[in-house]
Amino acid sequence: MKIGFIGAGSIATALAGQFIRAGHEVILSNRRGPASLADAVGALGDRARAATQVDAARADWLVLSVPWQQLDAATEGLPSLDGRIVIDTMNPVIQPGFRLADLGGLASSEVVARHLPGARVVKIANTLPPPLLAADPRTAGGQRVLFMSGDDVAAKREVSQVFGAMGFAVVDLGDLAGGGRLQQFPGGPLPALNLVKL
Repeated sequence: MKIGFIGAGSIATALAGQFIRAGHEVILSNRRGPASLADAVGALGDRARAATQVDAARADWLVLSVPWQQLDAATEGLPSLDGRIVIDTMNPVIQPGFRLADLGGLASSEVVARHLPGARVVKIANTLPPPLLAADPRTAGGQRVLFMSGDDVAAKREVSQVFGAMGFAVVDLGDLAGGGRLQQFPGGPLPALNLVKL
């Protein structure tokens, strides 16, 4: 499977590495253009390449992993994502000052879904720091836990299977409105919990 990334920071590259180790191809993109990603692509190896955000959005899945302030720019002008799975790894933090963004009473992934009409948004891989997300998920005799939420049951099933094959134990928290709030950072009780399912 080809997995596109909009954003190429520490969370994105940690997750890209996990996808590559599981046999997938990744396409990294950012707002500065493909040339700026030479080092990141080189570190990830032959199954990674750089492209524009539009090209990355044409992959089988799309991972959205940009600072919250860049959400509008990252989702503008993309090709249709109708029916496609979009992985939301983002947290609604405004910098500087580490403030919670004004979400208008919604969970952050509900806001993301409104920016991507028709996409099947699944929130996952947002609660662990990059070094833990990048590490072998098979650890301490078990599997590292990732929390997941989404409104589309079939999309969550597919995401759970792919992440399970990578070695993670996926815990389904329910829909974006409820489960998304539990794993949202700041505000939710689950971020930074490093749990292992035995």
